[in-house]
Amino acid sequence: MNTVSYNFADRASPLPIPVAACGLLGESPAMQQVFRLIERVGPTEASVLLTGESGSGKELAAKSIHDCSPRRHKPFVAINCGAIPAGLIEAELFGYEKGSFTGAVRSHAGVFERAHGGTLLLDEVTEMPMDMQTRLLRVLESRKFYRVGANTEYSSDVRVIAATNRCPLSAVKNGQLRQDLLYRLAVFPVELPPLRSRGDDVELLADRFLAELNAQAGTQKRLSAPARSILKQHSWPGNVRELKNCIERAFILGDDILELAPLIQSSTLRSADMVAGAPLASDRGRLDIRVGSRIHDMERSLIEATLDYFKGNKRRAADALGCSLKTLYNKLNGYSHSHECANS
Repeated sequence: MNTVSYNFADRASPLPIPVAACGLLGESPAMQQVFRLIERVGPTEASVLLTGESGSGKELAAKSIHDCSPRRHKPFVAINCGAIPAGLIEAELFGYEKGSFTGAVRSHAGVFERAHGGTLLLDEVTEMPMDMQTRLLRVLESRKFYRVGANTEYSSDVRVIAATNRCPLSAVKNGQLRQDLLYRLAVFPVELPPLRSRGDDVELLADRFLAELNAQAGTQKRLSAPARSILKQHSWPGNVRELKNCIERAFILGDDILELAPLIQSSTLRSADMVAGAPLASDRGRLDIRVGSRIHDMERSLIEATLDYFKGNKRRAADALGCSLKTLYNKLNGYSHSHECANS
């Protein structure tokens, strides 16, 4: 996506509409409020906690904050805390020395080093193991850390932005987020609105995505009138990410005039089936459970079938199963451990 950049500090007039800041785009009051918050917090050193549903644009908002800060010429590094196995997250955050553990054939700089002088986005921070949250809090307070297997202390000069698709207070209550870490991260909270509450922004975004695809392909495809009606009627549970993927699929499948109805209907039906707990219907197989099966075995079969359905994509499988990526990894590690014990 092309970036339209502008200097917040040099502007005395109201925010231009629409605003494109590192890919963020919106005319709705909800998004204009987000842009105003970015304008306020960007030039500061305050820690920011971004909340909002998956696909609502939290990483783009973090990049926008970085781009209007004094650190904009330094690195912007993002890490998804939920996509890293619990045993490796310390090494990914702080780095490690050669030989510090099996497989460490060379030294490696963690994200705190790679983002030195710039901004570090800790995405899905509530998926981080609690013991690592304790270490993270200590680093944020002292601005010092050690690589795994090293005695040398490193200084940390990064601005931290955290993001989560969970309610932070509920995450604290459920034991997924330390309360003191929440206070440290949420100096300046910013909530990204879901697409369904952004009014005509859905059509604005669809036109932008379609224009980019037309520019790349040298075409002049456009949305039909029924397609534009569907844009406003659909609830877009996957938010901007879902909209962008839908427009791209329609672009690939359509000719000059693009229709969305078949794509939306098939997607909605699949989502409803999964939410209702219906068997996964796919050419790769439908999951049949025999009456009297053990709960543990049913759970494992469902997880494995879901992973197969999504071709090994763990994040999509976790979303379909209604659990966090961390929980899915823990389940899979447990199955692997059980298999090793059975063969020992």
